[in-house]
Amino acid sequence: MTPTLATLSRPSPEWDGFVRSRPTASIYLLSGWSSLLHEVFGHEAYYIEARDASGTLVGVLPLVLQKSRVFGHFLTSMPFFNYGGALADESPVIESLMEHGRTLAQQLRCRYVEFRDAQPRPGNWRVRTDKASLLLELPADVPTLSKQLGSKLRSQVKRAERESPSVRVGGGELLNDFYGIFCRTMRDLGTPVYPRRFLAAILERFRDECLLVIVDRAGVPAAGGFLIMANGRAEIPWAACRDDAKPAGFNMRLYWEVLSAVIERGARQFDFGRSTIDSGTYKFKRQWGAQPVQLYWHRWEQESAAERESAPAAAQGQGRVMRYATAVWKRLPLSMANTLGPLVSPSLPW
Repeated sequence: MTPTLATLSRPSPEWDGFVRSRPTASIYLLSGWSSLLHEVFGHEAYYIEARDASGTLVGVLPLVLQKSRVFGHFLTSMPFFNYGGALADESPVIESLMEHGRTLAQQLRCRYVEFRDAQPRPGNWRVRTDKASLLLELPADVPTLSKQLGSKLRSQVKRAERESPSVRVGGGELLNDFYGIFCRTMRDLGTPVYPRRFLAAILERFRDECLLVIVDRAGVPAAGGFLIMANGRAEIPWAACRDDAKPAGFNMRLYWEVLSAVIERGARQFDFGRSTIDSGTYKFKRQWGAQPVQLYWHRWEQESAAERESAPAAAQGQGRVMRYATAVWKRLPLSMANTLGPLVSPSLPW
């Protein structure tokens, strides 16, 4: 089947119904996520639709344009999140949607277009395979989870009990406490923090899918997680723990409380998020029993022959610059990092 393709500035009324009718589809393919990025950050959102000869919607591909003085213009499906790409029941339709996305990137003079897929796609693409998601199949109840994790992990979770931990589970009313920990953690990692309004907009638009978990240390927020739940899967795109609380085991206690909370709400699978394979965070997630699922991020890049020849040297230079920038950011006073971060982060290739 050769579909008819169209690039729209607004999705058709059938878009979200098409996505929701496919249980394995990522929640981030719903039109509300792309429009949220437009409303919060001003990023242009493009909705590519594929229709058959009868006019029936048979495929969708959301793309978001980011503009940066440092990184140039680039299209992503989906930025800020781990999953995106084209959605259709038939492989030829997916190929057509991706090719249409490539053409759009060329028309917009983008440096690249990136599709964040969880499976390989055919076609002439550069494919990043250095990252994986870590997924944990969840038991039906918390006592079974405790047995499943084993005595060593349980003892690490219990370590925080010496510090009078308490737990709060809720929604937008916990955002200020989460954001305070999140800002400090991002600064300590050398990474500009998202604006608070971004997280607030997610909680407002997707309140039924969002959950916040805060672990307090003697009444003071020490660790927190921001969760998104859909189709029986719970994902934790953002987690944070104060450095001074990690030796007391609050990072371990956070994940225990998070897993307990989502099991009680009916989740069957937990997504720890993406990590670089064999990195420290990858190994941390693996100890919970999470299994790696390879990610395939497909790319088209606009570059000349000279740029291709100099790519290795350029990559090394960019790596040095990023390491230097990270080191400098870690040394910023927290107030300065919290002021500058929300100004910088929207244009970064997250």
